[in-house]
Amino acid sequence: GDILDDYLRTDGVWLLTRNKQLYKTHNEKECAEKCEAERNFTCRAFLFTRKKLQCLTLAENAKMTVMFNSMDAVLYEKKIYLLQCKKGIGKDYRGTEAKTWRGIPCQKWAEKTPHNPNYTPEKHPNAGLEENYCRNPDNDENGPWCYTTDPATRYDYCNIPECEGQCMHCNGEEYNGEVSRTESGLECQNWDAQEPHMHGFTLKHFPGKDLKKNYCRNPDGEVRPWCFTLSPSKRWEYCNIPRCTTRPPVSGLGSQCLSGKGEDYRGRIAITESGKACQHWNTQFPHRHGWIPGRYPCKGLEENYCRNPDEEKRPWCYTSNSSVRWEYCAIPHCGGTEQGIAGMNSGLLLFAADAPVQVPLSEECYRGKGQSYRGTASVTVSGKKCQDWNSMFPHRHEKTPDRFPNADLRDNYCRNPDGDNSPWCFTTDPSIIWEYCNLRRCDDHTQD
Repeated sequence: GDILDDYLRTDGVWLLTRNKQLYKTHNEKECAEKCEAERNFTCRAFLFTRKKLQCLTLAENAKMTVMFNSMDAVLYEKKIYLLQCKKGIGKDYRGTEAKTWRGIPCQKWAEKTPHNPNYTPEKHPNAGLEENYCRNPDNDENGPWCYTTDPATRYDYCNIPECEGQCMHCNGEEYNGEVSRTESGLECQNWDAQEPHMHGFTLKHFPGKDLKKNYCRNPDGEVRPWCFTLSPSKRWEYCNIPRCTTRPPVSGLGSQCLSGKGEDYRGRIAITESGKACQHWNTQFPHRHGWIPGRYPCKGLEENYCRNPDEEKRPWCYTSNSSVRWEYCAIPHCGGTEQGIAGMNSGLLLFAADAPVQVPLSEECYRGKGQSYRGTASVTVSGKKCQDWNSMFPHRHEKTPDRFPNADLRDNYCRNPDGDNSPWCFTTDPSIIWEYCNLRRCDDHTQD
């Protein structure tokens, strides 16, 4: 990459600094090279003047000294010295924290009292052992540390917070850090590579998931970030991303009505659209499942309220009926009035057998070969989700809405556009092209 990528640029400013070196250079890149090669002091920043083409390498940055206006100057500060947080184990931490987590001041790395150090600036010139700042010269898994000024305590660790982006909130869906090894130490495969493992998780198909280089990510709502590995014998593995100690960003109190797909719905409706009571999320009866509240802390899986943790079409729940695994819920749209929404919430919570909620039911059966089926089922016989008919991922096909205009190929609903034995769909499993859908044939004596 560009050498200037490691610097933060600010136009029109000057730093008041004592420790500096003056060089003649032609451009900012040459000045950055002088900063990298500086041996008179630790170069934290440099100033470049565009008219005189002067280059000043500086021992200080804007966090350490006074800054004032200067029209012709451009300030470049090394990003690593601006961070007061650590990435991973903090090997590259270059902040100015100088006390242990107990509050004991650190001993200077160059001094020999009260402790004679094994790690010194002379022995480890690239470890940033300046003053008495916390550092991690030996790659300690517990992070930056220092020798202490307490004669009874030779060394101790420092309380350095994790940088935002280097830790994860919730299940790491928004994690955009640079960890690129799995929890067992395997190196990650680049997302744009198809070796040693072929896959469909590419920028083209997941444009908003930040699938850069070989960094760990969570594009599909897994428990935590993961990656494909460079080991031919291990397709993928989770990454060991620390959980952030700060609260997750708050996107509001959660909606009490249906907006979009209802991922942010946090209302208290707990009955499906056909009137079945919802199963509690923290129970495994009558249906065993993986949506355990403790594993998905930001999905709002409270009590037995309808939720949409997996980007379904709308909120749903497992039902308390052992013969019906799950169903969508009837959530009022946000276009309704507050009184109407409140009424529907309370009405559904106090649902009684003699006063069912009147909602349109999706077709649960088909007639003949199912060519006339127009229901909203979208799950195959083995439980796989259906691929959208207008999508070519993960399977390319010719059964598109424009080629079969009379087959009602909407969304990913089960259909029978080609006269097969029953409704079917392409699956979202890259290894299974298509399957019949989990639908029963209607009783011939039942009225339409």
